[in-house]
Amino acid sequence: MDIDKVIKKYVPMTETAFYILLSLTEPRHGYGIVKHVEDITNGRIALGSGTVYGTLTKMQKDGIITVFADEERKTVYEVTETGRKLITAEINRLKELYQNALKYEGDFL
Repeated sequence: MDIDKVIKKYVPMTETAFYILLSLTEPRHGYGIVKHVEDITNGRIALGSGTVYGTLTKMQKDGIITVFADEERKTVYEVTETGRKLITAEINRLKELYQNALKYEGDFL
């Protein structure tokens, strides 16, 4: 799938999809993704295995991540170039959202 179609399909991302993809700054196992998301959200988000593996399967199908087995024959997930472009587009969208929230929040106080 080309990057424009991927961005149109995924942006804006759900919070869980965002954190799952953000966890793939390095290749990780499914459980490693769950623990990483829990760590970087200070326990606010506790992903269920169904959510993680369902999202990873969808992302693999759309070429956002690749899957391979490590030396222990465990399934490892890694972001692709398309996935990197997608997370960059979403981060830029969130930056704009944040900057506008700061700019206009005083109008509501």
